[in-house]
Amino acid sequence: MSTPLVVSIPHRLGREEACRRLKVGLTKAASNLPVLKVDEERWEGDRMMFRVRAMGQAASGHVDVADDHVTVEVILPWLLQRFAEVAQAAIKSRGSLLLTKKS
Repeated sequence: MSTPLVVSIPHRLGREEACRRLKVGLTKAASNLPVLKVDEERWEGDRMMFRVRAMGQAASGHVDVADDHVTVEVILPWLLQRFAEVAQAAIKSRGSLLLTKKS
């Protein structure tokens, strides 16, 4: 099993608002990225478990929502591990946009 890719994204929304935004965020992000398909998204409290598919490869992980940050942990299959740095930057960028307060 590969080492998980872990991304921490700070926010100032509070846990409830961050969860609300994330509940629509994964599906919306996948619709904007044609290479990404959401196979499963399941919430248990403040944790979302997910399984996605990219370039024919399945990746799974979870998102933990805290009062001031979100932690995303993804297990990438060996074929996608070559893109781990790109995936980490994309998760951080899109997550920050989603969790930034609108004025």
